[in-house]
Amino acid sequence: MRHSYLRSADRAAGRGERASRVACPPLVAVAHGSTDPGAGSAIADLISLTRARAAARGWPGLDARAAFLDHARPSAAQVLGALAGGARSHGAPDRPAPDDATGSHPVVVLPLLLTAAYHSGTDIPAALREAQAAYPWLTISYGEPLGPHPALWRALDRRLAEADEDARADRTAVVLASAGSSQPTANAAVARMAADWQQARGWRAVVPAYASAAAPGPGQAVAALLRDGATRVVVATYLLAPGRFADRIRDASLAAGAAAVSSPLGALPEVADVLLQRYAEARAAAVVRSGPAPRPSGSPGPALATRVSARS
Repeated sequence: MRHSYLRSADRAAGRGERASRVACPPLVAVAHGSTDPGAGSAIADLISLTRARAAARGWPGLDARAAFLDHARPSAAQVLGALAGGARSHGAPDRPAPDDATGSHPVVVLPLLLTAAYHSGTDIPAALREAQAAYPWLTISYGEPLGPHPALWRALDRRLAEADEDARADRTAVVLASAGSSQPTANAAVARMAADWQQARGWRAVVPAYASAAAPGPGQAVAALLRDGATRVVVATYLLAPGRFADRIRDASLAAGAAAVSSPLGALPEVADVLLQRYAEARAAAVVRSGPAPRPSGSPGPALATRVSARS
């Protein structure tokens, strides 16, 4: 049986296709980036899985590409530049299909991040504004981060089961450990995710923790649960890829007495499906606008599409 979030993504994609009658625009997923080579491999595997699941859902040939904010290449500017060059080179294999009505070349950009924070709200939009000014023949639609989303609970369940076969919900306390942010709203979103996951799955407790920028840290959260009487504490790593934060979460948690620490989410079907839903939402929101997008003052090209609302 198809999950409701997949059905809603299909409806969003269907609205977009009926409104525009164009081929699927390229998807550029912008991840944080890491010096850990395993991080790049995890993101590449996720994008490959996303292409495969798109084809299975009737979107064959979706041009999905990864980009990185820092520590890795290619950058968002490099990927968009390659797409823009293909759009200008008739017959080029990476040429985005033009919109029949406007002649522009649509591209959907998504923050490949689990929470809406500084990177998704400031860094990526700044890079996209520069790209839009440099390549006015592209129409760039910008969507939502992956989280929060109920499907990510299932991804967390899967990774915890891999790390600890004995993690029975009724007797296990869980630390949901994220990267952490200087923006309180991002940390609050992780706290809500923890509360919702506990209610949905019946864990003995689920508490948030942050590898940086906020308290408690993962080790502090594990120690507090053990002091409060939990007999078994496991840590769910709420990250997409390995790297410095994943190492910090694992080391601090195990040192504090955690029974197990799960791997980052990585290339899981649930994560790929959420990425496709965010793509469908951004695409549908872009194509239902009537006529070309208005140009901001001084801009040489179409406006960067407004971020679509998160819908889970």
